Amino acid sequence: MRGLSLFHAIRSAILALFFMAALPALAEEQMRFDKEPLLIQTAAGKVLHFTVEIASTPDQRARGLMFRKTMADDAGMIFDFDEPRRVTMWMENTILPLDMLFADDTGTIRHIKENAKPYSRDIIDSMGEVKYVVELNAGVVAKLGIKSGDRIVSATTTSKAK
Repeated sequence: MRGLSLFHAIRSAILALFFMAALPALAEEQMRFDKEPLLIQTAAGKVLHFTVEIASTPDQRARGLMFRKTMADDAGMIFDFDEPRRVTMWMENTILPLDMLFADDTGTIRHIKENAKPYSRDIIDSMGEVKYVVELNAGVVAKLGIKSGDRIVSATTTSKAK
Protein backbone atom coordinates (compact mmCIF):
# COMPACT_ATOMS: atom_id res chain seq x y z
CA MET A 1 0.00 0.00 0.00
CA ARG A 2 2.84 2.36 0.79
CA GLY A 3 4.20 2.03 -2.78
CA LEU A 4 0.80 2.86 -4.22
CA SER A 5 0.54 5.95 -2.01
CA LEU A 6 4.00 7.10 -3.14
CA PHE A 7 2.96 6.53 -6.75
CA HIS A 8 -0.12 8.75 -6.30
CA ALA A 9 1.96 11.45 -4.61
CA ILE A 10 4.51 11.47 -7.47
CA ARG A 11 1.73 11.45 -10.07
CA SER A 12 0.00 14.37 -8.32
CA ALA A 13 3.27 16.33 -8.16
CA ILE A 14 3.93 15.75 -11.87
CA LEU A 15 0.38 16.84 -12.77
CA ALA A 16 0.74 19.95 -10.61
CA LEU A 17 4.01 20.85 -12.35
CA PHE A 18 2.39 20.31 -15.75
CA PHE A 19 -0.53 22.61 -14.93
CA MET A 20 1.79 25.24 -13.44
CA ALA A 21 3.67 25.29 -16.75
CA ALA A 22 0.64 24.91 -19.04
CA LEU A 23 -1.82 27.39 -17.49
CA PRO A 24 0.13 30.56 -18.35
CA ALA A 25 0.42 29.33 -21.95
CA LEU A 26 -3.31 28.59 -22.07
CA ALA A 27 -4.09 32.01 -20.58
CA GLU A 28 -2.14 33.70 -23.35
CA GLU A 29 -3.91 31.71 -26.08
CA GLN A 30 -5.84 34.10 -28.29
CA MET A 31 -9.63 34.09 -28.14
CA ARG A 32 -11.28 34.68 -31.50
CA PHE A 33 -13.06 37.99 -32.08
CA ASP A 34 -14.90 39.23 -35.17
CA LYS A 35 -13.68 42.57 -36.57
CA GLU A 36 -15.42 45.60 -38.02
CA PRO A 37 -14.61 49.12 -39.18
CA LEU A 38 -15.31 51.81 -36.59
CA LEU A 39 -15.46 55.56 -37.14
CA ILE A 40 -15.21 58.30 -34.57
CA GLN A 41 -16.97 61.47 -35.70
CA THR A 42 -15.52 64.39 -33.75
CA ALA A 43 -17.36 67.57 -32.85
CA ALA A 44 -14.61 69.36 -34.79
CA GLY A 45 -15.75 67.60 -37.98
CA LYS A 46 -12.99 64.99 -38.29
CA VAL A 47 -13.76 61.36 -39.10
CA LEU A 48 -11.25 58.94 -37.59
CA HIS A 49 -10.97 55.39 -38.95
CA PHE A 50 -10.23 52.26 -36.91
CA THR A 51 -10.63 48.50 -37.21
CA VAL A 52 -11.86 47.00 -33.97
CA GLU A 53 -12.43 43.54 -32.60
CA ILE A 54 -15.88 42.94 -31.15
CA ALA A 55 -16.29 41.69 -27.57
CA SER A 56 -20.00 40.92 -27.32
CA THR A 57 -20.22 37.74 -25.23
CA PRO A 58 -19.53 37.58 -21.49
CA ASP A 59 -16.38 35.49 -22.13
CA GLN A 60 -15.11 37.90 -24.77
CA ARG A 61 -15.79 40.92 -22.55
CA ALA A 62 -14.00 39.24 -19.64
CA ARG A 63 -10.98 38.49 -21.85
CA GLY A 64 -10.78 41.75 -23.79
CA LEU A 65 -7.24 42.72 -24.74
CA MET A 66 -5.57 40.80 -21.91
CA PHE A 67 -2.16 39.29 -22.71
CA ARG A 68 -1.83 41.22 -26.01
CA LYS A 69 1.70 42.49 -26.55
CA THR A 70 1.04 44.71 -29.57
CA MET A 71 -1.83 46.39 -31.36
CA ALA A 72 -1.82 48.37 -34.60
CA ASP A 73 -2.15 52.16 -34.30
CA ASP A 74 -5.56 52.09 -36.00
CA ALA A 75 -6.86 49.04 -34.11
CA GLY A 76 -8.88 48.56 -30.96
CA MET A 77 -11.71 46.66 -29.37
CA ILE A 78 -15.37 47.51 -28.86
CA PHE A 79 -17.19 46.01 -25.89
CA ASP A 80 -20.95 45.68 -26.40
CA PHE A 81 -22.81 45.38 -23.08
CA ASP A 82 -26.25 44.79 -24.71
CA GLU A 83 -28.10 47.19 -22.39
CA PRO A 84 -27.02 50.57 -21.00
CA ARG A 85 -25.54 50.23 -17.50
CA ARG A 86 -22.75 51.48 -15.33
CA VAL A 87 -19.58 49.63 -16.33
CA THR A 88 -16.40 49.02 -14.37
CA MET A 89 -13.22 47.67 -15.92
CA TRP A 90 -9.62 47.05 -14.88
CA MET A 91 -6.27 46.35 -16.48
CA GLU A 92 -5.14 43.18 -14.68
CA ASN A 93 -3.31 40.92 -17.17
CA THR A 94 -3.41 43.70 -19.78
CA ILE A 95 0.07 44.44 -21.08
CA LEU A 96 -0.79 47.39 -23.31
CA PRO A 97 -1.56 50.85 -21.87
CA LEU A 98 -4.98 51.86 -23.19
CA ASP A 99 -7.34 54.77 -23.72
CA MET A 100 -10.97 53.83 -22.96
CA LEU A 101 -13.99 55.53 -24.52
CA PHE A 102 -17.30 54.97 -22.70
CA ALA A 103 -20.30 55.53 -24.99
CA ASP A 104 -24.07 55.48 -24.56
CA ASP A 105 -26.58 53.58 -26.70
CA THR A 106 -26.38 56.25 -29.44
CA GLY A 107 -22.59 55.86 -29.64
CA THR A 108 -21.98 59.26 -28.03
CA ILE A 109 -18.84 59.26 -25.91
CA ARG A 110 -19.81 60.16 -22.33
CA HIS A 111 -16.52 59.54 -20.49
CA ILE A 112 -12.87 58.94 -21.42
CA LYS A 113 -10.13 57.26 -19.39
CA GLU A 114 -6.73 58.04 -20.88
CA ASN A 115 -3.55 56.04 -20.30
CA ALA A 116 -4.96 53.20 -18.23
CA LYS A 117 -1.96 51.52 -16.58
CA PRO A 118 -1.01 47.97 -17.56
CA TYR A 119 -1.55 45.26 -14.91
CA SER A 120 -3.43 47.66 -12.62
CA ARG A 121 -6.29 46.40 -10.46
CA ASP A 122 -7.61 49.94 -10.07
CA ILE A 123 -11.29 50.13 -11.02
CA ILE A 124 -12.04 52.25 -14.10
CA ASP A 125 -15.62 53.48 -13.86
CA SER A 126 -17.83 54.58 -16.77
CA MET A 127 -19.18 57.37 -14.52
CA GLY A 128 -22.72 56.70 -15.76
CA GLU A 129 -24.74 54.33 -17.90
CA VAL A 130 -23.06 53.25 -21.14
CA LYS A 131 -23.63 50.52 -23.67
CA TYR A 132 -20.21 50.46 -25.35
CA VAL A 133 -16.57 50.77 -24.39
CA VAL A 134 -13.90 51.22 -27.05
CA GLU A 135 -10.29 50.52 -26.13
CA LEU A 136 -7.51 52.10 -28.20
CA ASN A 137 -3.76 52.35 -27.72
CA ALA A 138 -2.84 54.85 -25.00
CA GLY A 139 -2.15 58.29 -26.42
CA VAL A 140 -4.58 58.02 -29.34
CA VAL A 141 -7.20 60.18 -27.60
CA ALA A 142 -4.75 63.04 -27.02
CA LYS A 143 -3.05 62.67 -30.41
CA LEU A 144 -6.32 62.72 -32.40
CA GLY A 145 -8.24 65.13 -30.16
CA ILE A 146 -11.05 62.71 -29.24
CA LYS A 147 -13.41 64.27 -26.67
CA SER A 148 -16.59 63.53 -24.75
CA GLY A 149 -19.52 64.29 -27.06
CA ASP A 150 -17.78 62.77 -30.11
CA ARG A 151 -19.64 59.82 -31.66
CA ILE A 152 -18.65 56.22 -32.34
CA VAL A 153 -20.17 54.67 -35.47
CA SER A 154 -19.84 50.99 -36.40
CA ALA A 155 -22.03 48.08 -37.41
CA THR A 156 -22.30 47.17 -33.71
CA THR A 157 -23.48 50.63 -32.62
CA THR A 158 -25.83 51.25 -35.56
CA SER A 159 -27.45 47.82 -35.76
CA LYS A 160 -28.42 47.94 -32.09
CA ALA A 161 -29.15 51.65 -31.68
CA LYS A 162 -32.50 52.35 -30.14
